[in-house]
Amino acid sequence: MDHELFNATRLLAPSPEYLASVKVFPLIPAIKKEIIVYSFSVASLIGLTDSQLTASDVSFSIVRPIVFKFARPKNLAIVYACLVVRSYFLGESENDLAYAGVNLSRANLCELIATKLLSHFAADHMQLVAALTTSWNPLTGATSSFIDEVQQVLKCDEEDLNYPQSALEMAISTKSMRFLASPVTQRVVNDIYTGRIVFSVAATRSVLADNYKHRSIQFYDWRDAPFLDHYRLRVPKYGAILEFLNFAALLLTFILCLSNQNPNGTNIWEVIFVLFAVAFALEEYTASTEHGWGSDRSLCMWNVFDTAFLAIFCVYLVLRIRGIVNGDTALSEMSFDILACGACILLPRLAFFAVSNTVIVLALRAMIAEFVFFIGIASICFSGLLFTLWTLGKHKWTLKSISWLMVQIWFGNTYLSFGEASSFHPVLGPILMTCFAALSNTLLLTILISILSNTVARIDAFLQSRLFLTLSLQYLFQFTISTIEGVKTDALFSYQPPFNILAFLILKPTSWIVSPRALHSLNVLLIKLTSFPILLVIGIYERYLAHGRALRESGRGAAHSIFNSLPRQIKNIPIIEALVGSTSADIYEAIFEVEADNDNGLFTDSEDENVPALRSFVNESNPASPTSASARKRLTSLAHSMSAGRDPSPLRPISANLELSSSGEVPSPQSKSPLARLFVRTPSDHPMSAAVNSIEANVKRVEALVDEMKGLPSQRMREEMKELQDRQARIENLLLTLTRGMRQSDLDRSH
Repeated sequence: MDHELFNATRLLAPSPEYLASVKVFPLIPAIKKEIIVYSFSVASLIGLTDSQLTASDVSFSIVRPIVFKFARPKNLAIVYACLVVRSYFLGESENDLAYAGVNLSRANLCELIATKLLSHFAADHMQLVAALTTSWNPLTGATSSFIDEVQQVLKCDEEDLNYPQSALEMAISTKSMRFLASPVTQRVVNDIYTGRIVFSVAATRSVLADNYKHRSIQFYDWRDAPFLDHYRLRVPKYGAILEFLNFAALLLTFILCLSNQNPNGTNIWEVIFVLFAVAFALEEYTASTEHGWGSDRSLCMWNVFDTAFLAIFCVYLVLRIRGIVNGDTALSEMSFDILACGACILLPRLAFFAVSNTVIVLALRAMIAEFVFFIGIASICFSGLLFTLWTLGKHKWTLKSISWLMVQIWFGNTYLSFGEASSFHPVLGPILMTCFAALSNTLLLTILISILSNTVARIDAFLQSRLFLTLSLQYLFQFTISTIEGVKTDALFSYQPPFNILAFLILKPTSWIVSPRALHSLNVLLIKLTSFPILLVIGIYERYLAHGRALRESGRGAAHSIFNSLPRQIKNIPIIEALVGSTSADIYEAIFEVEADNDNGLFTDSEDENVPALRSFVNESNPASPTSASARKRLTSLAHSMSAGRDPSPLRPISANLELSSSGEVPSPQSKSPLARLFVRTPSDHPMSAAVNSIEANVKRVEALVDEMKGLPSQRMREEMKELQDRQARIENLLLTLTRGMRQSDLDRSH
């Protein structure tokens, strides 16, 4: 895309004035009403699956009328409004179990309609991005009385009602996986991830908000951007790389701290580790404040791992401070022992960092969830046995020792169950321990292994089963969550650990006393000072090393020129061909890059004249067909030859006794045809007048044969198709009449 095209497309972004004038609230009750009314027209809407909702009958009678109705105003907030209505029906399906199937089907219908409506904005990429990324307030366009009633219901201030969200954020909160996995949505998500689309969102829940400059939606052009562009630090693609490097630095300092531990005092490695860990904790706190700890953030398994590591670090830090203050060496050693347990989280976290959203990790997460759920249920069930054994043998056994004994028996050490059974009770002890050993080792453990084996088998065959679709939807869902979380508005996200601690200590108190403009200037200055090497690398990469840039293209061209200058014997060596690539693929790409003529002389009139074409009645009746055009050309030349007095004998005549084949083709005749003489005027006393009369008689016979062709199967098929179209139109009118009647009856019942 050239520079002028970038400037042209940038002007197409919706202005803030236009976005502020868009009415959002009137769409929400209108969509809710349409979904409820149209859902009554299909009696089997209860419990419909996604494939049934996309069937032709439901799509024709329900989806298409709603989509066409709401796509006509071209309101950018219509997709967001559909997802808001989906959240309402999802809540109703959980509250009203009697109609849970109906409300769940309506919620899925809202997601389907939102996907269909989004495709109407796909022609203009800027409008598509605006429809998905613009933050909308659901009360925009509502009356003041309605806003007051909402405020009374929520019992909050007016400022608490201003909580805008975009369509992408609403799709994540309502778990609209199919909407997010659609190609139109993923096109925008990929552009956001790579930084091609640049936009900013006002921070409302940030630890340190910098809302002085609001950037409208635009396509990023490195020609207009400054070389040290601090906004590029918020690109999710670069943010993922920087997060990996920061986590690697945290792991390195963690290993150095444990390798050089000093219980009696501190050293430089422990101080550096504590600094990086506190910076990591501040980053996690900022992310949780920005996005919350709702279902969206808890869906990512690695957030649980990060939280577990921070809990271990907090325990270590408290014990370590108390050990240093009190001079307790044992307490300090215990703090290091607890910190060493964090390696069980940090090392796997770094190993799976690059594949956190792949289908294998998602399947592994499913297995872990099943295992934890099964163990939790078994622990609750056996807690009664634990209390029974403690009651019987509390004179000898403690609750902790009994629990450890049951764990050993659970994992296969059945000898302990028979050896220690009589110590609880001489009669009841062996009976209880035998039942526990049988249940844990024979029944429950076998069930657990079967569940995990079944999960592994499904993962192994997910390419041929429905699990592939489910994992693909989950992968795209997780990818969208990570991308939206990457576009963070908090100012602290632009700082890399441990400089975010310095920025927090400087900017947070400053924000209380200076103006927003001065805070923004100070923030930009600190970002460029602390992230100067990173911004320099990003600027060089985007200008010279990225796809389509000068240095990369020149290097590739030089490599290809060197390869093309080599002898054929060297180019055909398998190792060189595998490293450079086969030239056949380059040939195929070059064929389609070079502009060529449409026909290249492939079809000429001379060849058409030499080949005896078989003309059908369809071609003769269609004046735009090539066969009829060539026929008219030959007949015109024949007429000119006859008017000039030349003998048209070289033309092969058509038989006077015309016989049509079953395919409607005219066979080659054996006698002369005077058809060309129809194009010249002949006097009545001319010798050819008799021939003209015979021609007229033959034409009438041809017309009679054409009338007879109406009884052929093709003609009857056309008539049947026309009858079916008329019947379909009548059914459509009947469906519209029925839906209007049901809508009117529903309105009457509501009044």
